[in-house]
Amino acid sequence: MRPGCDVSSLDQPAVLKYLFHPRKDHVQAASQGALDFFIPVEEGVQLGARFYPADPGEPHILFFHGNGEIASDYDAIGPVYNNYGISFLVVDYRGYGQSTGLPTASNLLSDSHTAFREVRCWLEGQGRTGLIIIMGRSLGSAPVLEIACCYQGEIAGLILDSAFARTVPLLNRLGVATNTLGISEMDGFGNFGKIRDIGKPTLIIHGEKDEIIPLEDADILLANSGSMRKQLLLAPGCGHNDILLRCGEAYFQTISRFAEMLKRLKRKAARGRGFDRRYPRR
Repeated sequence: MRPGCDVSSLDQPAVLKYLFHPRKDHVQAASQGALDFFIPVEEGVQLGARFYPADPGEPHILFFHGNGEIASDYDAIGPVYNNYGISFLVVDYRGYGQSTGLPTASNLLSDSHTAFREVRCWLEGQGRTGLIIIMGRSLGSAPVLEIACCYQGEIAGLILDSAFARTVPLLNRLGVATNTLGISEMDGFGNFGKIRDIGKPTLIIHGEKDEIIPLEDADILLANSGSMRKQLLLAPGCGHNDILLRCGEAYFQTISRFAEMLKRLKRKAARGRGFDRRYPRR
């Protein structure tokens, strides 16, 4: 399934009440060292985003969170990424955090395009030259795979944390009666199909005992990935929501090593551009 797929069958209330769990951010003030900004997605609707900056020339992670989270939940996590030299930017969905509007499956995907383009331009305007890594956790894997399909030339790598491969099994586990509603896999986000078209280096992180999105989904994504550089980090004994708590520094170290690998690939590619490939080397 390719980007731009029609997921409007998922926009009915009987699905949305299980798929999204929006909550507002009542503090509405960025933590020390962080910066809030807003991304207009349509008239009268904007997405809130929170940026935890590190060195402008170092990697940037654009992050899409799970269905019960908001950007400010990452106030303690952003600075940890900064300690590893990585800037961290979290985008909320409609109705979440400081965002306006109401979330649907359709605007989850369409907004991802706008968010990526706006963030990319904003980073350029801030003089930030570091490579861009996109990362999605749980529900966030859907917008991230949408972006990766459409903007491969503008990203350096892809990270999936507790991601789902198939839509219908996930909805069933969440409590959606897909058979009654007539929802098939063809109506879904198509994650396992989209990842086939993504050749960028890919890191998949998954809890061994994930009770919401089983490890089988990670195996499906890994097997279908179109990347020649792909790896699966299995978090032993971890469920869906406790990987960070249980793995601690090992989680960030793995992502840091992945970012360092992407930097090496970028340097290697830059050196390679010094050769004229029309003629053989002697």
